[in-house]
Amino acid sequence: MRKSKQGRDISGILLLDKPLGVSSNKALQTVKYLYEANKAGHTGSLDPLASGMLPICLGEATKFSQYLLAEQKRYLTTAKLGVTTTTGDAEGEVVEICEVNLPSEKELHAIINNFKGPGQQVPSMFSALKHKGQPLYKFARRGIDVERKARDIIIHAIECLNIDGDCLYLDVTCSKGTYIRSLVEDIGKTLNCGAHVAELRRLAVGQFTSGMVTLEMLDERFAEKGFAGIDELLLDTGVATQGFMTYTVNSDDITRLGQGQRIPAKPDITPQWVSLYSEADEFVGLGEVSEAHELIPRKLMRRWARQ
Repeated sequence: MRKSKQGRDISGILLLDKPLGVSSNKALQTVKYLYEANKAGHTGSLDPLASGMLPICLGEATKFSQYLLAEQKRYLTTAKLGVTTTTGDAEGEVVEICEVNLPSEKELHAIINNFKGPGQQVPSMFSALKHKGQPLYKFARRGIDVERKARDIIIHAIECLNIDGDCLYLDVTCSKGTYIRSLVEDIGKTLNCGAHVAELRRLAVGQFTSGMVTLEMLDERFAEKGFAGIDELLLDTGVATQGFMTYTVNSDDITRLGQGQRIPAKPDITPQWVSLYSEADEFVGLGEVSEAHELIPRKLMRRWARQ
């Protein structure tokens, strides 16, 4: 594919199926290059050894990526029992090997189910969490241990799908900021044998549970139909704000909001942030209904701003 000198002003969200062995940033840059997009960003990193759903935001969708970051996520993971590694996954060096003596299947399921619900988790030193502007894994690779505070998380659902020797196959739905490697290590500690993540695949992010696109699919589509073929794989930017109530505004109100003005809010709407749509069902942006019952423009698509 040729790269034009000037990027395309394209906006939307691609649900990329990130392949194994590729960093999230590398996958992002590949998609940005394929689309020749002026701007791109992803919503929540996946380790190179993990695969699955990585929402890529192009153009103005990057304005709203933070709302996808806050969404819950679903994973399939293989927990290898009896082996503890430096990184909590298969990439790290083995630091301890223990004999695995599992309880009965009923007891094992009960132990795993105990991890369901709210709790606290200390982030792994090999996470991308920042300390003094640097990701923790950079400190870890230099042998520097940084004190980390436990963070509130929620395991919304956890199920052991299968037990195969020393491997547990888990289906986990969790809140933002949950580290599956830390969860697996905690399960290993509870079973008195240690554990690490052998495989990890993200199945869903928030309401996005299907429709993933591989890099190979993008290449094939472009070869067949050009940009029109890959552009039709993009979701509308507004889907990033589906967690907010939809609020329809007419053209006059859009003009005023685009000029930064506050307008009277609809009488039946309680104070909250809302997802703004035109009468033609076009995404306008985000607004806030205030306690004074005014609709305040908070973040608008460029098309509608300062008209």
